[in-house]
Amino acid sequence: MKILFFASLREQLATAELELATQNQATTAREVLHRLQEQGELWQRTLDASRLRVAINQELAQLDDPVSEHDELAFFPPVTGG
Repeated sequence: MKILFFASLREQLATAELELATQNQATTAREVLHRLQEQGELWQRTLDASRLRVAINQELAQLDDPVSEHDELAFFPPVTGG
């Protein structure tokens, strides 16, 4: 599974993307997020679910939406307009 990070998330984590093996298990975006947070305190703090948006295969989604090993997930902070 390809994971992308945008805006301040990319800067704070010092990475734009990574590959995550899911062993053919269907899971949710939230479960993927929890796996990423297991990488340490910086990841936990930066990837706070209450302050994130997610896209699955370039479509805005919810954290509880299902994902598969061939999906692309993108995490980004909420944006504001004016």
